[in-house]
Amino acid sequence: MVKVDLDQKNMVIEGLIKAREWEALVTILKKMPVVEVVEVLRELEDPELLEVLGFFSPEEQGYIVSDFDADMQVELFEALGPRGFAGIFIHMASDLRADFYQELDREDQLKLLPYLDKKTRENVIRLSSYDPETAGGIMSTDFATIMGDMTAAQAIEKVRSDAPSKKMIYYVYVVDNDMKLHGFTTLKDLIMAEPETSIWDIVYKDFAWAEVDEDRETVASKIEKYDLVAIPVINKYGQLAGIVRHDEALEVIQAEQTEDMEKFMGIVPDDESLDYPETSVLSHFRKRITWVASLAVIGVLSGMIIHRYEEAMSALIILALYMPMVADSGGNVGSQSATVVIRALALGQVSLKNWLMILLKEARISLMLSVVLGLIAFGKILFLSWETDIPEQYSLFYLAFGIALALSLQVISATLIGAGLPLLVKRLGGDPAVAASPAITTMVDITGLLIYFGIAVTLFF
Repeated sequence: MVKVDLDQKNMVIEGLIKAREWEALVTILKKMPVVEVVEVLRELEDPELLEVLGFFSPEEQGYIVSDFDADMQVELFEALGPRGFAGIFIHMASDLRADFYQELDREDQLKLLPYLDKKTRENVIRLSSYDPETAGGIMSTDFATIMGDMTAAQAIEKVRSDAPSKKMIYYVYVVDNDMKLHGFTTLKDLIMAEPETSIWDIVYKDFAWAEVDEDRETVASKIEKYDLVAIPVINKYGQLAGIVRHDEALEVIQAEQTEDMEKFMGIVPDDESLDYPETSVLSHFRKRITWVASLAVIGVLSGMIIHRYEEAMSALIILALYMPMVADSGGNVGSQSATVVIRALALGQVSLKNWLMILLKEARISLMLSVVLGLIAFGKILFLSWETDIPEQYSLFYLAFGIALALSLQVISATLIGAGLPLLVKRLGGDPAVAASPAITTMVDITGLLIYFGIAVTLFF
């Protein structure tokens, strides 16, 4: 039933757009969440978009444009010009307003500033001065403050005058005349307290906070750890400078996870995070070619090893048949090991001082894996190769044992490489995620070939 209603609403919206019934369209849009409004407006041409936005109040325009992506915001700025865009800009969320301001080139920034009121101008310049990778770079100034010597009734009046957005009204921060942060209370506490209750009686003095120059990933981890709606950000003097919202923290976590995933898969991260369809073929190529080409060159070593043992493979064709099986098993367990170690490092579950514990644990795991995979390989060889022509001096059981032994040793080696390489990279001051899956696979292939042919030569020749 809900789906039918949604389909009907979408059909009505499409019909109003085709008929250019903008006023009726806006009546419907005003009842919809901002994110859905943006989805509808994204489909409009620039002249139509400007016309539709004109039916919204400046405050509503600010909320809507805050949810536009950077390209849409810039296009709207260019269409309206600095004077026309300033009215929207003033009502955008403070952190998103600063992000957009940084997207503009210096000339456009200077054109926009004269049309802003003093408070907005000072706010955007201050927020834009922080490094985007820090708490200051992602914080918002959309919050409410009260004084500790106020009563609950006075505090509620102060919150009304601050007029924070609905999203940010849950926490109310307690400061002194110098804006030094002493704690916080909640809107619920203010409403439930007797009107004459002192704020000092309901303030929470033990709380988590972030510093303006603190890494944004650390800030996001604090919000996640303490399950906060927002975390206050203070400067070196202990003054409240802003807050970081939980939705901003979620975006940071998603961005960091995407970056780590790209690094792990050998994809060079960009400064921008674009959707797959929006990224050009050339951009995809540039992001992928560096690691792939580098590892292809290093992979020459694999070819040299195979060439070195060409005579052994000619004498025993069965060695060539099961070489991919050994390589695949090593690559799989190596990538698994690297993944769990990198994740544990990222979540703070382990650190470099635990390196010996990690390697010993992975060694024990690899021993169990090697036994299981070795037995599977032994049975697989006997099943698939029982009719294979083998030189008279060898038995299939002996050959199967040698190949299974090589695979088992490869599993142990690959697991330790997968666990050790991220630790080594971190020890050298790098990002463990750059111990990318392609790099691990290439190293495991090389060591695997050496183990495989080393066992073959030792046992069979």
